[in-house]
Amino acid sequence: MKIHEYQAKELFKQYGINIPKSILCEKREDIEKVISEISIPCVIKAQVHSGARGKAGGVKLAYNYEQAADIANLILGMELKSSQAGIKKVNKILIEEAIEIDKELYLSLTFDRANECIAFIISSQGGMDIEEVAKNSPDKIYTILIKDKFEPLDIINKLGFDEEITVKICNIANSLYKLIREKDASLVEINPLVVTKKADIIALDAKINFDDNALFRHEDIVNLKDETEENPYELEAQKYGLNYIKLDGTIGCMVNGAGLAMATMDIIKLAGKNAANFLDVGGGASSEKIEHAFRILISDKNLEAVFINIFGGILRCDFLAEGVKKAIQNLKINIPVIVRMEGTNKAEGAKILETSGLKFTVVKNLNEAIEVIKQI
Repeated sequence: MKIHEYQAKELFKQYGINIPKSILCEKREDIEKVISEISIPCVIKAQVHSGARGKAGGVKLAYNYEQAADIANLILGMELKSSQAGIKKVNKILIEEAIEIDKELYLSLTFDRANECIAFIISSQGGMDIEEVAKNSPDKIYTILIKDKFEPLDIINKLGFDEEITVKICNIANSLYKLIREKDASLVEINPLVVTKKADIIALDAKINFDDNALFRHEDIVNLKDETEENPYELEAQKYGLNYIKLDGTIGCMVNGAGLAMATMDIIKLAGKNAANFLDVGGGASSEKIEHAFRILISDKNLEAVFINIFGGILRCDFLAEGVKKAIQNLKINIPVIVRMEGTNKAEGAKILETSGLKFTVVKNLNEAIEVIKQI
């Protein structure tokens, strides 16, 4: 789960990390009042779940009150198109005091799944895409894997600051480590973490992602969720315990099992098409759950066809067939539906589809499925 910058900064404040003075604004009629409470110059920042906001025009510096009001009115309500998240409507802005910057750093903690531990990453090249720094100046990025006790001092010393600043950065690193563990976060990131002219250390930006599987332990975090930032298909799928992720292709796919889902998307690619989604209905789905899944699947108006690839183990093929048949009958589907089934009650499932009077294409194997998809 993602949260907004302003929400992440509130959490930072709880953990003793300095942030700039800022006020959230959601209504145009409040803009002038909010600006009057923030010193000039100030920064107006779009609050959307996306990186690269500055490059997309969602973060701007204002040098006087009139300019600040013009910029705030421009950003609030705009459709922000970023390289990382596509088009997002800006429903909230953060109006924040500008900080005199002496040095910008990058600092984050995230999970290194290959090594099964938290990784601490810090760089003297903050304020820009860390991916570009990794590509062009890898020697400027330092990483330590935290497999036992977290001791960031040695790596922070490599940045070359005096003792006072080094200690302050260490304190922030330790606070973030405490946050990522206590809140079950999967990422905490400050970019940039700035050193000011007065040697203060301030988090100018804030990003926190949380492990969805641990949210049952954190009602306070769940309450921070902004559903307007979520894909409506994915929100609907969550109501029925379905694992659905919207993609950019035109071939919808429904499978049972994450590994089979990944393989199915590769098969669609092999056929010269792209998957429109990831949809895992799970091993024990009922026919009713299948019907809900199919309804969500075909609500995507970009679909050219649907490919259902099921291995009937716990999920019986006849249950799948009944659910899909009901969905198509109720929803009046007029695009091709290709079905490949293997496993428990395969013959019964195929018979249900073949005698349904509906336009299913039941294939015997994946090679046959590829040839059918190629013709779409």
